[in-house]
Amino acid sequence: MSILEIKDLHATVETPEGTKEILKGVDLTIKGGETHAIMGPNGSGKSTLAYSIAGHPKYEITGGSVMLDGEDVLEMSVDERARAGLFLAMQYPVEVPGVTVSNFLRTAKTAVSGQAPALRTWVKDVKSAMADLKMDEAFADRNVNEGFSGGEKKRHEILQMELLKPSIAILDETDSGLDVDALRIVSEGVNRAKANTDLGVMLITHYTRILNYIKPDFVHVFVDGRVAEQGGPELAERLEAEGYERFLAGAE
Repeated sequence: MSILEIKDLHATVETPEGTKEILKGVDLTIKGGETHAIMGPNGSGKSTLAYSIAGHPKYEITGGSVMLDGEDVLEMSVDERARAGLFLAMQYPVEVPGVTVSNFLRTAKTAVSGQAPALRTWVKDVKSAMADLKMDEAFADRNVNEGFSGGEKKRHEILQMELLKPSIAILDETDSGLDVDALRIVSEGVNRAKANTDLGVMLITHYTRILNYIKPDFVHVFVDGRVAEQGGPELAERLEAEGYERFLAGAE
């Protein structure tokens, strides 16, 4: 069972106004099998946390540590982080013209696993996962995210997660732009991945609606670059009723 340990993490980003500190001392531990919902207002640093863990070059880590099963994540390249078991479902997946979904998935699986999957088994696994996500088989021949709807992009992210089988998955606003049916299908994909492995999930979201489908073990309120409060599922219910006003007032 994997453990992701984030301790006193600080990160900055360059802006037209100069260097700006976004993460201001984040402490968070996610264990395999757990789901942690990260909630907070716009601009609080939730996505910065996700991209900092994944290794996005835009963000500079200025303090703290990120450890995965005792290994220093911050010393790893982006591909090493993926091979170590980290996965990021992006809020805005990018288009990759000229690369089909089927080629992308098999290449990614080979890179993460260190060897190419057996073709017959792999084709069966891909078709099964696509069927579960209500994706037409013709989808595999399309270019990655090119011309995809918002819902198709998010299903493709979850398809990757199910096939790559990471130990820790960071889902950055996977629910944004989804209608009710797509939200349910995507959520079922996350729940399947959790049921079949000891997957640990960091679920970043503004809204509680996805938490009706993916039940969190812990809820963390993210304000001004740090965790302002944490609790169980009942905290999400309180946020739904009250919003973030009491946290924002304290941050000013």
